[in-house]
Amino acid sequence: MKVPQHIAIILDGNGRWAKAKGMPRNYGHAQGSKNVERICEEAWRMGIKYLTVYAFSTENWSRPESEVTALMKLLRNYMKTCLKTAAKNDMKIRVIGDIEPLDDDIKSRIRELESATVNNGGLNFTIALNYGSRDEIVRASRRMAKDCAEGRLDPDSIDETVFESYLDTHGIPDPDLMIRTSGEQRLSNYLLWQLAYSEFYFTDVPWPDFTKAELVKAVEEFNHRHRRFGGVEEGKSDV
Repeated sequence: MKVPQHIAIILDGNGRWAKAKGMPRNYGHAQGSKNVERICEEAWRMGIKYLTVYAFSTENWSRPESEVTALMKLLRNYMKTCLKTAAKNDMKIRVIGDIEPLDDDIKSRIRELESATVNNGGLNFTIALNYGSRDEIVRASRRMAKDCAEGRLDPDSIDETVFESYLDTHGIPDPDLMIRTSGEQRLSNYLLWQLAYSEFYFTDVPWPDFTKAELVKAVEEFNHRHRRFGGVEEGKSDV
C-alpha cells in the first residue's frame, strides 16, 4: 500500500459527538484533542511524514464566548502535553496561522514548542491555529507588496514558487490527501492554495471516533485513486 507523504485533516464533529452522548460540547473538544495525539503516533508508524490538522479557524471566534474560552484553555493544556509527546516521539511541531491575536502566554508556548522540536526527525506535525486560507493569502500578498515597494522583490519575478515562499506553509510539501470527518463535504477555508491537486476523503465518522482503522481506510481509498497531473497519470509518462 502506497502511503501519502502528507495528510491534512479537518477535525470535525467534536461538538456533535459530545451532544449525541448527552455531554457538553467542550467534552467533545477535549476528547478530540486526545485523539490528535493517537493519530499522530499511528500516522508515523504507517510511514506518513507530514500531518497537518485544522485546530482553530479564524471563523471559530464567532462561536459562543464560553466555548471559545474553553477552547483556549484546552489549547493551553494541549501545548504542555504536545511538548512531552513531541519529545517522546521525536516530532517536529510547526504552527501556521495568525497567532498575534492569541494571548501572550499561548504565543510564548507556541514559540517554545517550535523551538524545542525544530531539530526532531520524526513526524512533521503542523497545527493550523487561528488559521484561514484567505487570511493566509492576504497576509502573504501584503508581505510581497511591501517587499516590492521596498525594492527587495522584483514584481516580474513573482511566480508560484515565489508566492509559495510567502505562505505560512513554506517549506512543507502540499498534502497528497485531505481528510474531513463527520460528514461535511467542504474545505471551510482550509489550505485552499495547497490542496489544489490533493485527493479528498470524506467520512461520516466524527473526529473523536476516528481511529487507526479509519485512517487506514482513507489511505486505502487514496490508493484506488488514479492521480493525474496535466493529463498524465502519476508515475507514468507518454514516453
